[in-house]
Amino acid sequence: MTFTASQTLPPVTGRLLSIDALRGLVILFMLLDHVRETFLLHRQVSDPMDIAVTEPDLFFSRTLAHLCAPVFVLLTGLSAWLFGEKHAGKAAVSAFLFKRGLFLVVLEFTLVNFAWTFQLPPSVIYLQVIWAIGLSMIALSLLVWLPRWLLLALSLVLIAGHNLLDGVHFAKESALHVPWAILHDRGWIEVSESLRLRTSYPLLPWIGVIGLGYALGPWFARDADAAVRKSCLLLAGTAGLLGFAGLRLLNGYGEKPWAFGDSAAQTLMSFFNITKYPPSLLFIALTMGVGLLLLRGFERAGERRWIRWLTVFGSAPMFFYLLHLYALKLLYLIGVALFGLNQGSHFGFSSVAAVWLTAVALAVALFPAVRRFSLLKARRKDIAWLKYL
Repeated sequence: MTFTASQTLPPVTGRLLSIDALRGLVILFMLLDHVRETFLLHRQVSDPMDIAVTEPDLFFSRTLAHLCAPVFVLLTGLSAWLFGEKHAGKAAVSAFLFKRGLFLVVLEFTLVNFAWTFQLPPSVIYLQVIWAIGLSMIALSLLVWLPRWLLLALSLVLIAGHNLLDGVHFAKESALHVPWAILHDRGWIEVSESLRLRTSYPLLPWIGVIGLGYALGPWFARDADAAVRKSCLLLAGTAGLLGFAGLRLLNGYGEKPWAFGDSAAQTLMSFFNITKYPPSLLFIALTMGVGLLLLRGFERAGERRWIRWLTVFGSAPMFFYLLHLYALKLLYLIGVALFGLNQGSHFGFSSVAAVWLTAVALAVALFPAVRRFSLLKARRKDIAWLKYL
């Protein structure tokens, strides 16, 4: 039977289609970045990147992936509001957020970490984006009880103000070292002589992002005016980009200063070289600005075939996340078996172009499995655990 895009998912409104399409797009950017981390590890980049030793194609690929985590977290908050609209009440939202948040935290410690390290028992556990989303959901399960205006204000304060805390650090001997490493100060937590935790995604700004997504929920209500929603998205997205440009030009807050380079490309790279761990105000302003404008653009685009294809990936994000991690690990082991460690202590590619080609090939190869799972989710509403994926 010939597959058409319209067969992947049941009909949905433009507002929901755009959400899944945006999530699907950043999932593909994530795939690209994880292919880079798997097969270009010998050319690993720092945070922020070192412009002097990072080629433009590698810089662009990494910067493109900056959209992933902020959009994932924002849409998690927005989806939580939509869940509450559908299930009538904050109590249902709070309970679901708490349970799914715990589920994601457990997932990070188990299946996700094993996919990255292939170590049992693990000596290192990297607490990354799934951990951050899980804990942010748990935090939001409490914050949903706040009035919307207060939640919005608190979220903006966390996003804009957390860089004021960049100079705060606690020694390993301090009782505040562990909670502060989780909340803001990316670092190592020594659990025992044989186990360390790496807090790759400090939590504080991500709570702000998920709260912001939840506060934007009424724009996407069933009875909300689509034209008003698009105007709000345009205004908010433009404000984010203008805020980024203005603050970046001032070179004054939360970021390493940019500088003119030997070429226009180096100057642009320096200007857009922003910090992800933890995400600076400028990082969030840029990525949220682009994300909100993309959300508006996808809604305006309607049900074009390429939009529907993106929604397939966006409708089963956790399933795809786990699937692609194990697919990448399998490909890496096959590469090592066939070609050995051809890049020092790693097997890897010699060019960024090979990373892009592999990402495209993997997206095509994994699409049928993701489509089947999307159809299963849509068809089997009686299977409660499916909604967690």
